[in-house]
Amino acid sequence: MKQLFRLFILFVITFLISGCLSSTPYTHRKQLVLFSPAQEMQMGYQAARQILAHEPISRDPRLNEIVQRVGRRIAQAANQPNYKWQFFVIDKDVLNAFCLPGGKVFVYKGLFKAVQNDDQLAVVLGHEVAHAIARHGAERMSMVQLGRLGERVAERTIAGGKYAGVIKKAYGATEGVGLVLPFSRKFEYEADEIGLYLMTKAGYDPYQAIPFWENMMKLSQGRRKPPEFLSTHPADMNRIRKIKKEIPIALKNYR
Repeated sequence: MKQLFRLFILFVITFLISGCLSSTPYTHRKQLVLFSPAQEMQMGYQAARQILAHEPISRDPRLNEIVQRVGRRIAQAANQPNYKWQFFVIDKDVLNAFCLPGGKVFVYKGLFKAVQNDDQLAVVLGHEVAHAIARHGAERMSMVQLGRLGERVAERTIAGGKYAGVIKKAYGATEGVGLVLPFSRKFEYEADEIGLYLMTKAGYDPYQAIPFWENMMKLSQGRRKPPEFLSTHPADMNRIRKIKKEIPIALKNYR
């Protein structure tokens, strides 16, 4: 019975993977996404409504003008007519920004401590827009779904066994450190790369990515960070080194 169950699960996974493979723009990396673009966008729009209902949106005309201006140019370079791009400033002193599926981009006011000009804001918005057009959110949700399926397979396979609890905990740790966290770092590196291409296409200077991330590194000093293998984001110096290698490619192909 267990053997039949495992064969059934293997068949389901093979069917899902064969029908859900796609490629990321620019980098052309093969990815597995179990959600349709329409489903992904709907989830993004629902999340955006919740954020707009609960977060303080800045009315600062200067910050809103620069975010709208740079954001429009990055969105035009992204060339995703089905996305409903909107750019908001959250009135909180937080060093962060994020983009929801479907094109809702949020920049915290605190991030302008690290942003010194339009080009550096283009680094931020290019990175966040890259997450959206590469469908990183849907890809990560797909990995979580497959992880849950794998956990259920493990539970059925070892149900009632002496070491069932230990194996279940080990499976969860392996899934996180061995799969989700490395892929999260891969998403960050990929968003950096695609973001450089987008900002260059939009007419901004990709070399400004280096001082921006150096500013972020200085502002983050003193904050406790986990080692890179336990983090969803790359180590600062690793990120900067990789960006330096990608800038000539962006200038050559997307100027």
